[in-house]
Amino acid sequence: MADGDEDDQTREAVDRRDAEHDPFGAPGPPVSRHAPFYLGFMGALGVLLALLVGIAVRTMSSVLVLIIVSIFLAVGLNPIVEWLMRRGIHRRWSVVIVTLGVLGVVTLFVVSLVPVLRDQIQALIENAPGWLEQLRRNTTVQDFDEKYDVIDTVSERLEDPDLAQQAFGSVFAVGLAVLGAVLNAFLVFVLTLYFLSALPKIKQAGYSLAPASRRARVASLGDEILRRVGGYVAGAFFVALTAGITSFIFLEIVGLGQYALALALVVAILDFIPLIGATIGAALVTVIGLATDVKIGIACLIFYVIYQQVENYVIYPRVMRSSLDVPGVVTVVAVLIGGSLMGVVGALLAIPTAAAAMLLLREVVLRKQDAS
Repeated sequence: MADGDEDDQTREAVDRRDAEHDPFGAPGPPVSRHAPFYLGFMGALGVLLALLVGIAVRTMSSVLVLIIVSIFLAVGLNPIVEWLMRRGIHRRWSVVIVTLGVLGVVTLFVVSLVPVLRDQIQALIENAPGWLEQLRRNTTVQDFDEKYDVIDTVSERLEDPDLAQQAFGSVFAVGLAVLGAVLNAFLVFVLTLYFLSALPKIKQAGYSLAPASRRARVASLGDEILRRVGGYVAGAFFVALTAGITSFIFLEIVGLGQYALALALVVAILDFIPLIGATIGAALVTVIGLATDVKIGIACLIFYVIYQQVENYVIYPRVMRSSLDVPGVVTVVAVLIGGSLMGVVGALLAIPTAAAAMLLLREVVLRKQDAS
């Protein structure tokens, strides 16, 4: 009995000590991670988190596009900055020089394009009455008007008192769109300047996230991707510059000298857009040539058909051979996918993105497959 009493006293002492240590009782075993409730609850939290992230990305999509474009431009301009640095200029001043150069090109484009737009609008206003009178005299138009009463309908529409209010609303909407485009361009310019100035620190911070054992390889692959992106931008700039200079010389010769600089700049800028940019620029110049003189328009059409063949099969492959190693079919597919996802911006970013993806596929995935 003595031993039993001692055991009871010992258990009571232990219980009292546990109660003092945890007055609410000893905790039970943890919830099993294989329990149905736990799996369902954590799965629901994961789905909810994914939905929230998707909604946030969709809400910030316009801002993300501006950031991506700014990074792309900064990486593309970085080789010029590094070239100036190799000439003994500090990075800060190299960035300033490149920025001033970009601003000079943009200013030249705007200043040279405004007179062309003004002249075209003025010519349209002056020629509109004559065109309308010619339409009235045309027998086909007269028959069409007798059937569908088009001219009277247009006249009534022009005399509608609500037309001014609707026109003002349309002009106001266009003005807001232009203001938004100018604001976005300014934001891209500022972000590009920041990214270009801090690009070495951004690279170092990004590479430091990789494990120490793989950091050197990650840095090598990252530098190669940046080199290819910069090479693509430099190559695209050279191709566009060639298109612009060639167009300027041709337009001076063919008889469109008063519009040569502006149209050449338009062709050069549109030439940056893969696949369709050069065609759009050629079509625009051809339309203006036809509006000036039919012979000039035909000459423009023939010239740009020949030039695009030379650019697509001679100039572009040779310029891009050193910076990109992307098959033609991959280029076309990438541009189509990028354009469908992000419009013109996606088409511009598609080719260097495809080049980076192919580099990672060849150096990471295929190497693992060969080693296994």
